[in-house]
Amino acid sequence: MLTKRIIPCLDIKNGRTVKGINFLDLRDAGDPVELAEIYAREGADELVFLDISATEEKRKTLAELVRRVAEKVDIPFTVGGGIASVEDVGVLLHNGADKVSVNSSAVKDPELIDRLAGRFGSQCVVVAVDAKKVNGEWLVHLVGGKVPTEIRLYDWIREVEQRGAGEILFTSMDHDGTKNGFANDTLAEISGMVNIPVIASGGAGNMQHFADAFTVGKADAALAASVFHFKEMEVGDLKRFLKKQEIAVRL
Repeated sequence: MLTKRIIPCLDIKNGRTVKGINFLDLRDAGDPVELAEIYAREGADELVFLDISATEEKRKTLAELVRRVAEKVDIPFTVGGGIASVEDVGVLLHNGADKVSVNSSAVKDPELIDRLAGRFGSQCVVVAVDAKKVNGEWLVHLVGGKVPTEIRLYDWIREVEQRGAGEILFTSMDHDGTKNGFANDTLAEISGMVNIPVIASGGAGNMQHFADAFTVGKADAALAASVFHFKEMEVGDLKRFLKKQEIAVRL
């Protein structure tokens, strides 16, 4: 049985880790490299760094941050934010990232997924999908959730897998930062549609929420930010809790 992964997510703005609610009201959560070291020591399986200012401000994710992280941690990490070309990805992987995450740029140019998978391999390509319910239907949103599209969530999920994505990082914007639990019914629907790993994001508030994401939501990994950044729980404690519930995790 494949072990379920716990992934702290560090949203980066101007070189600092930040966290908000429903993608808004950001507050400082510390130095990303220091936090990365702590999470690696606590037993995190992977890390995700998302430069949330990158797409909006048309800046490229800083290769310097990637290099600093790669020097300090020995677990896989994914970098996203403002990635729009094969060249962008090449720079990040060259500086030590294991995977890249694409979101808005892939929606605007779906063939970007094909190009990245063809050049670097599907295992390097994570497609992040931010969605929220509009009039009862899940629709994909862009630019940190600020820009709605007409794209139906499940249609896009199928397409990104067909184009060569290696993983899907699904964030329910209705749940993000609320600490009321993940969107498990939707996660289960997505997990049942695809043959690639699905990472749950948006809504973690307690340890049971992670267990539910794995059992009810059928997720392969669960990602969270503020509960780790503000020491509401530690990765090691969470994994021991999951183990007691007979959920396969790496201790």
